[in-house]
Parts: sequence; C-alpha cells; structure tokens
Amino acid sequence: MKKKLIIDVDAGVDDAVAIMIALSMPDVEVLGITCCNGNTSVENVLKNVLRVLKICNRLDIPVYRGCSKPLVARTIHASDYFGTDGFGDVPDPHAPSLDLVQKKKAEQAIIDFVNENPGEVMLVSTAPLTNLAVTVQLDPTLSKKLKALFIMGGNTESRGNTTMCGEFNFVADPEAAYIVLDRYTCPTYIATWEFTCRNSLPWSFCDTWFANHTEKSEFVRRISAISRKKAQSPEFRDTNPLGCEFDLCDAYAMAAAVNADIDADINNFITESVEVAVTVELEGTYTRGMMVLDYMHKLKKEHTVFIMKKVDLEMFQEMLINAVK
Repeated sequence: MKKKLIIDVDAGVDDAVAIMIALSMPDVEVLGITCCNGNTSVENVLKNVLRVLKICNRLDIPVYRGCSKPLVARTIHASDYFGTDGFGDVPDPHAPSLDLVQKKKAEQAIIDFVNENPGEVMLVSTAPLTNLAVTVQLDPTLSKKLKALFIMGGNTESRGNTTMCGEFNFVADPEAAYIVLDRYTCPTYIATWEFTCRNSLPWSFCDTWFANHTEKSEFVRRISAISRKKAQSPEFRDTNPLGCEFDLCDAYAMAAAVNADIDADINNFITESVEVAVTVELEGTYTRGMMVLDYMHKLKKEHTVFIMKKVDLEMFQEMLINAVK
C-alpha cells in the first residue's frame, strides 16, 4: 500500500524540492497540495506549486488555496531570501494557469482527505501552520484520524533566522504554531532550524547536484540562484553561527515522512531524535514564536513530539539526486 501524503507549503525553493522528493518516490501517493501565505503571498505560492507540478509532469495532483494571512500576527514574507515571488524572481511565461486551482478551500480538502482515509494519511507541513490551525478548529477530531504529522519549523536552542529567537515558519504565525502543537496529538516529527543547519550539505554537493543537467535540476538551479547567493554571503555567515551550507530546510521533513513506517515505529532516515513535550511562546518581547521544550515536565502534557537530531545524509543526498532525474 502506498503512503498517502497531504503536503502543506508556502513554496519557497526548499518547499519545491520537498514536493519533488515526494513525487519521485514510487511508494508515495500525494493526495493533494495545500498552499499558505508564508515565503511569499498565497497567490504566488499557488503559481509556484503549479510550476513544480508541471516540471514533474504531475498536474493531475489537486492544488488548494489556503490562508492568505496569519491568524493574528503581522504578515511577513521571505522576499529578501527567496525573491519576491518565492522562486528567485525567475519568470516563467509558460506557467500553468491558476484556473487549475481547486475551488474547494485547503482546510476543507485536508478534512475530506483524512476522513476518506482514516488512519492512513500523513500530513507534511513546510509552511507557517495557519492552514493546519484553521483545519483543526473546523474539525477538532482531525488529529485522531491522522497517521502522522511532519513539520519543518521551530527551534530548540533559541537560535532564530527571522528574529533573535524565532524560526521563520513559527514567527510568521505563532498562534497557529501554538494551536497545532497543542491540538494535534497524532505522532508528530519536527525538523527544526538548528537541526537542518547542523545536517546541511556541503556546497560541493550542490554543484554536483546541478551538474545532472536535467530539466528538473536546471529548474531548481535557476529558482535557487538568489537564495544561494544570499546563503554564501559574508553577512549571512556572520549572523549564522551554526554554519549552514547548502540547507534545504523543508526537504528534511519530507525525507522523514516518505521513509517513515509509523506502524512499526521505524524511520530509516532519522538516526537520532529526542521525544519531549513542546509549546510556543506567544508573549515574549524577544522570544515570541520561539518553540519551548519541556524537559522539566512543567506543561503536564501527555502528547510529546519527536525532535529530529541526526539523519542519514547519504540517504538524503541520494533522494535529492533522484528527485531531479
């Protein structure tokens, strides 16, 4: 039986690569892709997802429009890193029409997919968690019917990439992150900012990856040109003591999902993790949006999450190569 996935994105170059990984796996069925404001506007996210599906010859996969703004927070985007359109401001005169976007809203699509496949669907979120927060408020029983949830977001050591202490996806909608980590009680796996930095790949792999010279690798090379230049700049390195190199943050969450055997409690991709209860700070002057790990059991939460620590990087590289063949 194929693994059934719903992918929630704010595409984003690394979201694009995450989608491509899922589509390259023969034992994975992508039920649908839901889109959320984040790296760029939800309108651009929809366009970007359709561009990825076109390059992968998978425009049969339904795409859904989700939330266009955070629940409470001021809207922020990552235009300084990914470009104003999220894809490096690389024009595509032959991009698919937005007429392909489904009429059904993203939140209802998630509910319907899960209800039609109870206990079978894994949800992978590589975006601010707005869509997921709205979904669980519409259907509070949703998480009991999900097989698992995989998230790229948050942090473990108060090292931020957007604020001093906050990672982008959680800072972009702290209330949504709080709701999701509070109300989704299915098995939950989180790829945090510090984790992706410590497991980043050398830039030499990036050059090797693009040297495949396929239509897909050339697509990723073009849309990632701005973010690569930014990541290799002295300014970025000076403000990032973790020493990230080629870091496709969202792809780690997807790699964990497609290699998961939830029933057997096995994941060949994750080699080390820590299980702990978590929440999100909503009120701190400097710490709003920061994920908090409860090692002292002060939260009295029954539900814990798995925080990824180390992964099989050789497997990861192989998956990235297969994704652009």
